[in-house]
Amino acid sequence: MLSAMPFLTDPGFWAAWLRIVLIDLLLAGDNALVIALAVRTLPPREQLWGSVLGTAGAVVLRLIFITIVTLLLSVPLLRLIGGLLLVWIAIKLVRPAAGGADHVRSGTTLRQAIGIIVLADVVMSLDNVIAIAAAARGDLVLVIFGLLLSLPLVVWGSGFLAKLMNRFPLVIWIGGGVLGWVAMTMIADDPVLAKWVAGWPVLAHHIAPDALAAFITLLGWWFARDAARKPQ
Repeated sequence: MLSAMPFLTDPGFWAAWLRIVLIDLLLAGDNALVIALAVRTLPPREQLWGSVLGTAGAVVLRLIFITIVTLLLSVPLLRLIGGLLLVWIAIKLVRPAAGGADHVRSGTTLRQAIGIIVLADVVMSLDNVIAIAAAARGDLVLVIFGLLLSLPLVVWGSGFLAKLMNRFPLVIWIGGGVLGWVAMTMIADDPVLAKWVAGWPVLAHHIAPDALAAFITLLGWWFARDAARKPQ
């Protein structure tokens, strides 16, 4: 069984998968809020089906988008651009901000609620798509693992995650650091930059990613300390 799927015995595969798990957890919060708002006026049974089917539809579209992004990342300079965008996403994640999904309307029918969830997810999930594609580094098996994982996480795990992040902000800061690490690795892998950093592999693929991860984690701590000092 394992010989037919050699990637299951590859430690690098599972390390990348764990990064995708963390990214899914951290970036699923807004999507979960959209689901809750879209189905809130439906009967209890239809709320469950609306959540499951809406998220499943969003996952299928996300798989298509990530496949496209993964293929595009082979184009010179797009890994650099994607990496810089990931740095911005990481900083946005660790910076305290008010939620932006309060404007999502509720669906009056199951079909309408599913449509709202899918449309909102497409609009809001650019950060998730780029982050998963970068973390998977072109491995579509990892992409599929990450997306299949996101279905139960978004539908059932977001409430627990929100409580965990509110109680332990360090989880958010570390998550931002992981995104920073993925971003710097992505930048170093860009075909245009690869020849320039080939002479410094340790700096490009170990020291620089670790340094950026530590910086963004500390930046999250600094943002939190600064916010605590401001009068409420």
